[in-house]
Amino acid sequence: MARKFVPRDISWLSFNGRVLQEAADKTVPLISRIKFLGIFSNNMDEFFRVRVAGLKRALAVDEKEAKNIFFEKPQLILNELNAKVIKQQKKFDNTWREVQKEMAKQRVYIKTANDLSEEQKQFVKHYYIEEIESSVIPLLLDDQRPMPYLRDKSLYLGIAMKKADWQYETKFAIIEIPTAQIGRFILLPAPKKEVHVILLEDVITFNLPHIFSFFGFDEFTANAFKITRDAEFDLDNDINTNFADKIAKAVKSRRKGKPTRFVFDHQMDPNLVDFLIKKLNISKKDSIIPGQKIHNFKDFMDFPAIFRKYHKPKERNSFLHPDLADQTRITDVITKKDILLSFPYHTFEHIIDLLREAAMDPEVISIQITAYRLASNSKVANALVNAVRNGKDVTVMLELRARFDEAHNLEWKDRFEMEGVKVLLGIPNKKIHAKLGIIRKRVNGKTIQYGFVSTGNINEKTAKLYGDYCMLTSNRNVMADINKIFNALRRPQQELTETLKMGKGLLVCPTDMRDTLIGYFDTEIAEAKAGKKAQVIVKINSLSDKILIKKIYEAAEAGVKIEMIVRSIYCAVNQNTFVHPIHAISIVDEYLEHARVFYFYNAGKELTYISSADWMTRNLDHRIEAAVKINDKKIKAEILDMLKIQLKDNVKARWLNNNLNNEYVKNNEAEFRSQIELYKYLKSKSHNQNN
Repeated sequence: MARKFVPRDISWLSFNGRVLQEAADKTVPLISRIKFLGIFSNNMDEFFRVRVAGLKRALAVDEKEAKNIFFEKPQLILNELNAKVIKQQKKFDNTWREVQKEMAKQRVYIKTANDLSEEQKQFVKHYYIEEIESSVIPLLLDDQRPMPYLRDKSLYLGIAMKKADWQYETKFAIIEIPTAQIGRFILLPAPKKEVHVILLEDVITFNLPHIFSFFGFDEFTANAFKITRDAEFDLDNDINTNFADKIAKAVKSRRKGKPTRFVFDHQMDPNLVDFLIKKLNISKKDSIIPGQKIHNFKDFMDFPAIFRKYHKPKERNSFLHPDLADQTRITDVITKKDILLSFPYHTFEHIIDLLREAAMDPEVISIQITAYRLASNSKVANALVNAVRNGKDVTVMLELRARFDEAHNLEWKDRFEMEGVKVLLGIPNKKIHAKLGIIRKRVNGKTIQYGFVSTGNINEKTAKLYGDYCMLTSNRNVMADINKIFNALRRPQQELTETLKMGKGLLVCPTDMRDTLIGYFDTEIAEAKAGKKAQVIVKINSLSDKILIKKIYEAAEAGVKIEMIVRSIYCAVNQNTFVHPIHAISIVDEYLEHARVFYFYNAGKELTYISSADWMTRNLDHRIEAAVKINDKKIKAEILDMLKIQLKDNVKARWLNNNLNNEYVKNNEAEFRSQIELYKYLKSKSHNQNN
């Protein structure tokens, strides 16, 4: 029976397969191929922590209810996932072998504990004693001892040890690899024009006779393994506990999460494998995955830049927006016209400069901003702290439930409050995912407001890697609606349908975005049925909301031309019976496509929005999200141009077809790589305006 909807998790695995394709692509620079392998691995870790864990939890739920949430029976999805994961792991291993061959051509080698020169052996012995030994704690294992707690995200060595006069008995031990303290990659002494790298676990493996010298063992085998734990948590319902304390307690509870995956070197001693599975209480229903030698490949996202042949293309250097290229204050520009920043092509420094100007401007009264994920040494946060020190009223809506950034955001909460920043913690059961900022100043007795609406986090690190839009504006309708959102966040106990009634500036979730989008689709459907032009273009990260998917089907059946650019999850089925088949692609390239754009032809009165919201039920019903309508004609035209550029991609675009096989878009046109063409397009606009 043909599927009406692709299960979200099956579709996500297909997306991660596209990441793996980039690692396998020989036209991609070698350092980038290694990083894509790291991204694939990191993605898979989070997938097992959250999605697989959720499916396993769902096995205990009413089957009909679970099927309604996941589109199919959870056990059937888990069976399909396990088969696909094993297949992807084999491709990962083959790709890594190919990458190592390419590394060897550049005379870069990863050495193991067994293939070191005499000079390298002496180096490794000395390095272990000087740099590593104090961070290594060996733990002996046996049936009489309780199993020590093994941490998610950590890498371990499983060690089997023997003595020459023992014929049968083998002793086991484990060592946690102290990657966080030492780093994973160590450069070795090497012949001229060669680069030799050894992994931290191999340094430790080489020194096992020294580590266990007190026990008299003669033979050692050591193999890496890791576990992945259920990362979901339940918040304490104690009314006497404040929200921040509940989050802190829940983060600590993650350490008790049930293992959802056990990955190990397939050459590990079989008795040690069985011992670990038994002691960790891992059942056959859990994912037990034999792999190659190296695990926690996510660390390879930070592989050292040691390749001589790689030079960063000029298309990877960000540049100034033409309207902000001279010495004029950003504030003076955006109080007169809207500005659309397109990251990472335009520099994120414009946002930093905007906040710094506000921090120092004597006329500025207040700054309000939402923060979902802040950079570790955030210039944004520093500008806000400086604003407080200069007497400004600063409010930060800090989302403490940003997954895997909870502890990080709790630290920022404490620092902000210590500096005098007012911290809002959101609304119960609703994550604050909207990316908003508003600055208020008083000039000659008149209040002036300006700010921004963004599709991505206000984060200078990710802005160099993620494709996002940020509109700087002083539009009164937009400012009024941003104020309404912050007022609602100050009154979290009030009914959202009352506090989040928007005007003409923004669409917001969970109150009016879904209904408004459905209304726009209905207009297109009516136009198509009347034989008139009807067109929708959507660029999002994920599509999984069943209500909107059904509306897309209805529009396609009516003859609406629908074009979609969806980076990751795509749960729709592109039926060939539609009057106008859905044209859906995914682009995976050096930058992560993160922007959300909605375009409706609207009987010639074109509507364009940029948004923080994906078309997922969690975003539309369970988060505070915002979409801003683009009113400036030049910016509308620019966004449409950029959508068309991406729709023309025939290098990094894949068809989102029903087979989920990630087939590349190929045609008779000249090669057209959209991220390179976007750079050229925006750079030419900058050049033309400056001349």
